[in-house]
Amino acid sequence: QALRKLLELGAKTARLIRNGVEEEVPVEEIQVGDVMVIRPGEKIPTDGIVVYGESSVDESMATGESLPVRKTVGDEVIGATVNQNGVLHVQATRVGKDTFLAQMIQMVEELQGTKVPIQAFADKVTSIFVPIIIVLSLLTFFAWLFYPETMMYFMNALKGTLPWIPETTSTLTLALFAAIAVLVIACPCALGLATPTALMVGSGMGAQKGILFRKGEAIQALKDVKLIAFDKTGTLTVGKPQVTDVIVADGFSQNNVLEYAAALEKNSEHPLAMAIRSYVESVPELKIPEIENFQATPGKGVEGEVNGHRAILGSAALMREANVDLSPIEDKILPLEKAAKTIVYVATDNRIVGGLAIADTVKPEAKEVIQQLHQMGLKTAMITGDNQLTANAIARQVGIDKVVAEVLPDQKVATLEQLRQEYGNVAMVGDGINDAPALVSADVGIAIGSGTDIAMEAADVTLVRADLHSLVSAIKLSRATFKKIKQNLFWAFFYNVLAIPMAIMGLLHPVIAEMAMAISSITVVSNANLLRKAKV
Repeated sequence: QALRKLLELGAKTARLIRNGVEEEVPVEEIQVGDVMVIRPGEKIPTDGIVVYGESSVDESMATGESLPVRKTVGDEVIGATVNQNGVLHVQATRVGKDTFLAQMIQMVEELQGTKVPIQAFADKVTSIFVPIIIVLSLLTFFAWLFYPETMMYFMNALKGTLPWIPETTSTLTLALFAAIAVLVIACPCALGLATPTALMVGSGMGAQKGILFRKGEAIQALKDVKLIAFDKTGTLTVGKPQVTDVIVADGFSQNNVLEYAAALEKNSEHPLAMAIRSYVESVPELKIPEIENFQATPGKGVEGEVNGHRAILGSAALMREANVDLSPIEDKILPLEKAAKTIVYVATDNRIVGGLAIADTVKPEAKEVIQQLHQMGLKTAMITGDNQLTANAIARQVGIDKVVAEVLPDQKVATLEQLRQEYGNVAMVGDGINDAPALVSADVGIAIGSGTDIAMEAADVTLVRADLHSLVSAIKLSRATFKKIKQNLFWAFFYNVLAIPMAIMGLLHPVIAEMAMAISSITVVSNANLLRKAKV
């Protein structure tokens, strides 16, 4: 049902601009680079980027976000979402099997074909259960054949209560009835349906809410998590940092700081680099010098030659490694760090030039989500490369339990292992390329939908919406799904424990046994469907 709904979302045709003329074509003919025209009320045919116009787009069917999302030039749009109140020109960036919708469908299909670890237990029980039932059926047959008087004790006692018990039947017939009833009543259909039915309903609900589990194991693992570890930038924060202050050391000017910073960050796509470039563009008549011998140190910063001088930009750790004395500006830096601002230092020829204070707004829902996680019995942690003061300030704002700061990307895996030893199973929530190793090493890796493709590939769970409320929903859905699986397995075992002895004693006619077996399977499937009523 979830797959059918997803398949029905897509548009059937698209209006393309070709040679200056609008042309309507089947959606299958769209190629990357084509420009589509989407009028109000129309579905966006495929994934793309807005090149003209401004509008609101209803993304509820793809991300679960109930409110329309404002889109303007440069914003990405998702195929199958609905344009609302303005004309948009969208350049196609992904088509066919590469689109968001196609990948979503593929993930749901793959998940519904996988088995959770508890299913392996049920399969093992079934593999042992079937031969035992065959042997038990044979033993029942011979017991009735050779010891009919003993076996008929309960049947005689209940003749008036159970109308299907025959008055006069041969011993051979009674033996066959009982043996067949044992085989029929013990058919392991309910055991086989207990897990996959709940898994299919749970994964379908997740897809509708923008929660994509890449594999069945993730649903089971997520309910066992004891601690949720968060990356900071783009996960707990909005991910759009801005330069708020420029700190200048004695002997230098603000333009010196900005020129060196702009040159060193000219070609970087790091969020902090983009913030610096955006700020520099707002400063009139600033000339950005060329850079030579550029070198980047992941998690620390960059360096190179600018105007014949060795220039460095990055963290305090990088400055200390380069023997740069930070004391000339420390008094100016301290209050900024306490205000949850990240400091990027600039130095040249081993002398501090200044720094830039960069702030990223905490997501408005972050504090509420952390509180909800605590109410669910979970601990929280933040793992970040930021300095301790800035990290502590962010943690205080949202209520994070534990802060691990100044961690390089390659150290996040070791940090997660330490947290695992201290707290138990750990989930990691992140969005960036530098989070990928941690997402893989965590018991459950969770990627925020606004993040990079690499992070999503590495994760076990993808939250299509960047809203952290989806994280709470994912955990609730995991717990509710597994609760249904356990209920189904309990019913399947309880049914067999109750029904098999009745069949052995001849209290169940084979036809009645067949009906009871069918009712057992229907009960399991119906209980799995009740998962749809769960509040997640």
